[in-house]
Amino acid sequence: MSRRAAVVAVTALAPISWGTTYAVTTELLPPDRPLFTGLVRALPAGLMLLAVTRTLPRGDWWWRSAVLGTLNIGAFFPLLFLAAYRLPGGVAAVVGSVGPVFVIGLAALLVSERPTLRAMAAAVAATIGVSLVVLRSEAALDAVGVAAGVAAAASMSAGIVLTKRWGRPEGVGPLVMTGWQLTAGGLFIAPIAFLVEGAPPAFDGPAVLGYAYLALGNTAVSYWLWFRGVERLTATSVTLLGPLSPITAAVIGWAALGEALGPVQVFGMLLAFAATAAGQLQPRHSRKAEKTGPQDESDLTAQPVRR
Repeated sequence: MSRRAAVVAVTALAPISWGTTYAVTTELLPPDRPLFTGLVRALPAGLMLLAVTRTLPRGDWWWRSAVLGTLNIGAFFPLLFLAAYRLPGGVAAVVGSVGPVFVIGLAALLVSERPTLRAMAAAVAATIGVSLVVLRSEAALDAVGVAAGVAAAASMSAGIVLTKRWGRPEGVGPLVMTGWQLTAGGLFIAPIAFLVEGAPPAFDGPAVLGYAYLALGNTAVSYWLWFRGVERLTATSVTLLGPLSPITAAVIGWAALGEALGPVQVFGMLLAFAATAAGQLQPRHSRKAEKTGPQDESDLTAQPVRR
């Protein structure tokens, strides 16, 4: 396996992990607490990484980390949950799948990633594939929900491209950057969660397990792998791994939750997966933009959690 293929494969573990969120939330966690769940995913993981790496931002990186943490985590989670509450799950997933289109446009403006016909076709095909997997005939639209879903996709897309544009300070690895962003995002979510949802819910054994998984494997590890991939791959390539999340959720729903999965859904999965694979085939001129070299020393230290 080439070094680039290895980077793609490892980065893909992040959206695959995020595809487990729905099943964990519905089966293990208290109902109707999406903002608190977002808070528990982000803030403890961020503080843990800060404690492990013992590195704080300096200079411009205080406000840059706040901006990136807000876009990638703090604003993204509440907007995503608002869309999920206002829209059927399938519609919310389809609205969110437009993210690659935003990334392609922003990457052309901010990091000089030239848009290609292949990338645009892959983004459209991915959206169609996700639609076939998750949409149902009774699905209804809600203007606020659609706006929230589009805003969530735009927020995450802007975060991806700015992460690519700004890079990271010298001597600071992706693990440190992940801690900064998760902490900033969690601090952004905290007052919103307590204002909207009130005091934290009571925890039972399954809830403790669910929250621990979401904070550690689903967030701390997954976002570290994601930001590491953003640094080494083009922004377009990374965002076109996103359809792996709804594909994973659909497979888990079929295998573990007894949800139906017919021929149309299977075809949609294959189409979305093909679009994801096509999105990794970069033209020659864009390969120079990818950093697929070995990790630096700071990236190899302080593994905070077990997979």
